[in-house]
Amino acid sequence: MKRKTIDIVTLGCSKNLVDSERLMRQLEEVGYHVTHDSVSPKGEIAVINTCGFIGDAKEESINTILEFAQAKEEGRIKQLYVMGCLSERYLNELAVEIPQVDKFYGKFNWKELLQDLGKSYQEKLHVERSLTTPSHYAYLKISEGCDRKCAYCAIPIITGRHISRPMEEIIDEMSRLVAQGVKEFQVIAQELTYYGVDLYQKQMLPELVERMAAIPGVEWIRLHYAYPAHFPERLFQVMREHDNVCNYMDIALQHISDNVLTNMHRHVTKDETYRLIERFRKEVPGIHLRTTLMVGFPGETEQDFEELKDFVRKVRFDRMGAFAYSEEEGTFAASAFEDSISPETKQRRLDELMAIQQEISAELSAAKVGQRFKVIIDRMEGDYYVGRTEFDSPEVDPEVLIERSGNNEMKIGNFYPVEIIAADDFDLYGKLWQKDT
Repeated sequence: MKRKTIDIVTLGCSKNLVDSERLMRQLEEVGYHVTHDSVSPKGEIAVINTCGFIGDAKEESINTILEFAQAKEEGRIKQLYVMGCLSERYLNELAVEIPQVDKFYGKFNWKELLQDLGKSYQEKLHVERSLTTPSHYAYLKISEGCDRKCAYCAIPIITGRHISRPMEEIIDEMSRLVAQGVKEFQVIAQELTYYGVDLYQKQMLPELVERMAAIPGVEWIRLHYAYPAHFPERLFQVMREHDNVCNYMDIALQHISDNVLTNMHRHVTKDETYRLIERFRKEVPGIHLRTTLMVGFPGETEQDFEELKDFVRKVRFDRMGAFAYSEEEGTFAASAFEDSISPETKQRRLDELMAIQQEISAELSAAKVGQRFKVIIDRMEGDYYVGRTEFDSPEVDPEVLIERSGNNEMKIGNFYPVEIIAADDFDLYGKLWQKDT
């Protein structure tokens, strides 16, 4: 156990990761050595940044807290603190159930942790972070909260109303990160397309992305977590006109049946969804669409589910994830609908949907064989360099594996032209493209 060393464990999404990175920078400024996601505790203090989105995420957070609580009882750590979404939602209950934790903080009052350690929050560092990602890419959070209030979602309960960050502050943070060597940005929010409505009285995502793209040194900008209703269509033009805005959009659609979409309070119809996808592919040639779908929402009939499967087959998403409905207390769905679809039926539907997508993904990957792409190298792993194309976000999307050899030395964080020579269900295999080949 090392004094003045703090272990931070981040659970859940990349938005939580950004919060952890901000806390790490503050702790380092006041003299602590900070580790992130260590396999086992290294220091005398541990901080767990929890997720509270759905059942599985909550269970993982609880189990992690209990593991560290046991470590404290065994004397392997001296102090244990918990922050984040789960803590925000169940702060009082957790404090009673797990008394080994010295203090629970919500999602937004983690600055108090510094005070409780006898330190002060450094306002001058409010846009600075200690990156936990490879030094060439970073996540960039442009807002907090959500105003959409989908029937199934607890996020607005946890994070509150949508709050956009001022554009100047975002550009300042991005410029600082570029100066540190960051070339690629994953732009994230609970809901990107609502950006600016609270500050500027209109959707300002296109203007923000345009300003981001103009920063010298920004090679790739990738957009995550958009909402289909009232999509800001000028963004199509911005994506088309700026080469460093990746032809990639992560837009959670959840379902296609009008019956289910209505019950979900998604404020979008089946026809509008199809039209939006058609616009994307027409206005932004080569666009790769990532989506998330839900099965087993209360009232989803077999006919609704067949409609969803047909949707996936027709649209042929480049990237797709899916999950089964999990009833979340406090949401509209929990109070208005009975969670009557059995776990077995939910799992069957989930398996069927993902099997369809796996086949589509394999076909789309195979179609890339013989093509050449700009690839950024993330790491070396065994006999391979591992990288990504502009169509692949870290952690969630396929990777490109390039066999290492004496004549293809590559540097982590650099871009290279790579020819795809093979593909499987999950990844692409490539070779460094040479002009004389």
